[in-house]
Amino acid sequence: MTRLVLATANRGKLAELRAILLPLVPGLADDDVATSADVGAPDVRETGVTFAENALLKARAVAAATGLPAVADDSGLAVDVLGGAPGVFSARWAGRHGDDEANLRLLLAQLADVPPEHRGARFVCAAALVTPDGREVVTHGTMRGRLTTAPRGSGGFGYDPVLEPDAQPARAAGRRLTSAELTPEEKNAISHRGKAFRALAPAIAEVLAGR
Repeated sequence: MTRLVLATANRGKLAELRAILLPLVPGLADDDVATSADVGAPDVRETGVTFAENALLKARAVAAATGLPAVADDSGLAVDVLGGAPGVFSARWAGRHGDDEANLRLLLAQLADVPPEHRGARFVCAAALVTPDGREVVTHGTMRGRLTTAPRGSGGFGYDPVLEPDAQPARAAGRRLTSAELTPEEKNAISHRGKAFRALAPAIAEVLAGR
């Protein structure tokens, strides 16, 4: 039986979240975690004005639809010189939800004349756990870095190819790797999503243990 539902249809995000949660939640296995699409839960419009609001909207809807504990996150890119934009509009910055290539092109065009010292940005994540009996927990994580002028790397998704995290792995040896050039393990260790879900893991473990 599915014990936990992740409110996403993004298989890349599912794999990433499984890799983060499984070592931290005793007894949790791959087969115990499904996406909302896997269990027929409806898509939820992200109408909140903060990452936390959107994460809660999704987790509440999935918990209500399935009668199972639900986990959701909302995350995005906050660019310093854009006043924190794209923010909650990150996935649809170019106008169509989930068009990563168009989003990257538009963002880089908007920053074309911005010098390296002013290209600071951060990934932000809010993660939420909602249970059918109404328990709600929200945690947060950030990953600061600097934006490149062109995409690099084939890993990850979204804006990963254009953000060089401040924290770099030892193998970088003075180079600056983008989030898309990191291994999944390297990325999960420092990412906004990794931080948020590691903070949420104790609450998930309690719920799945029936406490």
